[in-house]
Amino acid sequence: MHYNIYNRYNNYNRYMNKKILIVEDDQFLREFYQELLTGEGYLIDIAADGEVALQKIWENEYDLILLDIMLPKKDGLEILKELKNHPPKSDKVKIVALTNLGQDSVIKQCFELGVQGYLIKSALNPDQVLQEISSHLQKS
Repeated sequence: MHYNIYNRYNNYNRYMNKKILIVEDDQFLREFYQELLTGEGYLIDIAADGEVALQKIWENEYDLILLDIMLPKKDGLEILKELKNHPPKSDKVKIVALTNLGQDSVIKQCFELGVQGYLIKSALNPDQVLQEISSHLQKS
């Protein structure tokens, strides 16, 4: 028990300056991920649609972007295409797709457009999401 508390404290300190943008149109999921990640010490920003997400990506520096693919106004693939032509403010940002789309063609297209990870929301519990995020941030 003390080991888990110690690990959470160390993770909190290690990641408390890491800034993550959550791009998710579903309000429940957006708030869930925001609360989950804030509780781990991450600095969180949110966007509910693709147009707002692009503006935030171009105006702010993030360590990680969690990008849903199915979004209003501009979907995740459109965002990735625009970022190829007009890169994010931070050149070190990691982009991870966090979606329920599991088709091979969509996954392949995302990686071709520069994502570093692809997570299926319905296949992961909160601890697994945190583990994946931590893993991608450690690569930066």
